[in-house]
Amino acid sequence: MKAYRKGLLICLAVAFLFLFTACGNDEDTDTAESSDDSEAAEDQNADDTGAEDGETRTLTDAMGHEVTIPANPERVIASYLEDYLVALGITPVAQWSVRDGEDIQDYLQDELENIPTIPSELPYEAVASFEPDLLLMDSAGMVEDNKYDQYNKIAPTFVVGTEQNNDWREELRIISEVFNNEDKVEEVLASYEAKAEDAKEQIQGAIGDESVAALWLIADTFYIVSENLSSGDLLYNDLGLTAPSVVSEISETTNSNWTEISLEKLAELKADHIILVNSDNGSSVLEDPIWENIPAVQKGNIYEYGQESSWLYTGPIANSQMIDDALEKLVE
Repeated sequence: MKAYRKGLLICLAVAFLFLFTACGNDEDTDTAESSDDSEAAEDQNADDTGAEDGETRTLTDAMGHEVTIPANPERVIASYLEDYLVALGITPVAQWSVRDGEDIQDYLQDELENIPTIPSELPYEAVASFEPDLLLMDSAGMVEDNKYDQYNKIAPTFVVGTEQNNDWREELRIISEVFNNEDKVEEVLASYEAKAEDAKEQIQGAIGDESVAALWLIADTFYIVSENLSSGDLLYNDLGLTAPSVVSEISETTNSNWTEISLEKLAELKADHIILVNSDNGSSVLEDPIWENIPAVQKGNIYEYGQESSWLYTGPIANSQMIDDALEKLVE
């Protein structure tokens, strides 16, 4: 049973790491643009819930495809972009999952509790079974090897970003343009920026320049978040917290949101505070002397969350929840 459990955890780790590498933060997203000036003018006059009834719009996606967007899409599939849809008040017809629906984005379930799941790799038959009227793809990698043409036969397919990791704010703006909902996105972003700035002042006032790291434990292996991606972007950019030198060093050599860190390297982690996403309850590595000698562990500054939390994700809702967590743990 122990071998089976560890094998299962390793499979889950691989699935998560693939998705986190593919769906994170970068600043190389190409914005979608209207196909001609007359349609842009019509979009300006449409309300923030979509174009007027009966109208379609043609937008250019990140790969240069001219995509005809339905006037009011009602059956949308946007695997791993559900955070953005929910923030804009849009409910997808299916939601991302791995392991036959056993693992989903738990932190979104207040809004998506009754939404059926679809495998994260988006099999054509599964996609077609939901009869979507619009497909959103996070990055070009999701439609490589002629996949775009296959998906586009099922429904209009819009690729949001070109890179493996795309800046979440830019993605949100592009998605809002697809739904002709630009007014809403500005409200969402303004609210988020105000919340982040207020939290930054409170947290820095409480811990000063004490360093903070985020670790993920799964299958007896630690992964450390990158300095400018995923929850690292929130911690070190939005909240302006101090990154331990090990985080900065590893971030220079990886494009992944989360990167495996050896116990030897972990011994160099001089973090004063650690946010620990523990997907491996009962792991013996938490009893290893190397772990126990980390300053944050010795000070009792370990803030533990399960994989159902938002710390493994990114987006306006995930980031907002992480800010709430950081305030709760770092501000007395």
